[in-house]
Amino acid sequence: MALAFDPAHYDEQLEAKRQRLVDLLQPFSAPEPAVFTSPLEHFRLRAEFRLWYENGQPHYAMFEPGDNRHPILIEQLPIASRRINELMMPLLDACKAERELGHKLFQVEFLTTLSGEALVTLCYHRPIDEQWDSAAQRLAEQLDILLIGRSRGRRRVLQRDHVVEQLQVDGRSWRYQQIEGGFTQPNGQVNQHMLGWALEAAGHNDDDLLELYCGNGNFTLPLSTRFRRVLATELSKSSVRSALENIADNQVENVTLVRLASEEVTQALTGVREFRRLQGIDLSGYEFGTVFVDPPRAGLDPATLELVKGYQRILYISCNPETLAANIAELQHTHRITRCALFDQFPYTHHMESGVLLERR
Repeated sequence: MALAFDPAHYDEQLEAKRQRLVDLLQPFSAPEPAVFTSPLEHFRLRAEFRLWYENGQPHYAMFEPGDNRHPILIEQLPIASRRINELMMPLLDACKAERELGHKLFQVEFLTTLSGEALVTLCYHRPIDEQWDSAAQRLAEQLDILLIGRSRGRRRVLQRDHVVEQLQVDGRSWRYQQIEGGFTQPNGQVNQHMLGWALEAAGHNDDDLLELYCGNGNFTLPLSTRFRRVLATELSKSSVRSALENIADNQVENVTLVRLASEEVTQALTGVREFRRLQGIDLSGYEFGTVFVDPPRAGLDPATLELVKGYQRILYISCNPETLAANIAELQHTHRITRCALFDQFPYTHHMESGVLLERR
């Protein structure tokens, strides 16, 4: 069966999100948000499924939150990319036919790209070894996919552990290494809209950009074209590795990346603490006019809020409009909103991504 969703009511759902964002930002005299829509289907580039066995036969299954006893059995997922839908049943059929692939298989994870690559992770409740490698290699060649096996904290990588995405932003193509298990924006088309909006909001500058929470460099790469230099920070080791790879692959030469948490960046920039990871980097040589933040759902912590108040412009991407509004309530005395946007990363849910540009009063 197909997962229930209702494209006929997409505009109505999107309008409800727009109004919610308008209401949250109304106390701060925000301008009308630009709204960036999603494709109605086949927009999600990632998906993971538990397997549910009936009469010994596996089925893809999803569950309502808090209910792991009543599965929704599915063969196609209209919100997932076309590549995921093309792969779902051939992959499951192969796992049914080949015991080495299907025995104690309990989860399947898909990661695809707009550029056409697909990486599939098969998760097992048993050890897997070289015999699995042989069967998996045949499957990878048959379906033209990258394949990884996971078992009790161990991982077997046949070809490589990442896909390479290509995103088009402001007339330029950017290549991104997206690693298995790492964070990536799930809606590739809307991500391109987000990057384009961020570039337009940033404008052209002859000073420097400070970026917190840079991830794999999703925003870092395009924004590097709009500033003299960029100092980007990220805590996750896997994200830092991907970001460094992406910086090199795209031949970006004006970005310096440091593995620091946002709290540590605050301590370093305010002179409270020195970090060995900053050796050789002259922080005093930067002229930061803009700070870019894309924080987790909890928003900016108090110390980081104090830090960003010191910059002329704050470019803020948020996955949680409530914490965005709470942060702006703290920033409104020093900054005002001059641009805002709604990015519909997650159609048919209440979740939304938003962006604001705040400029010093």
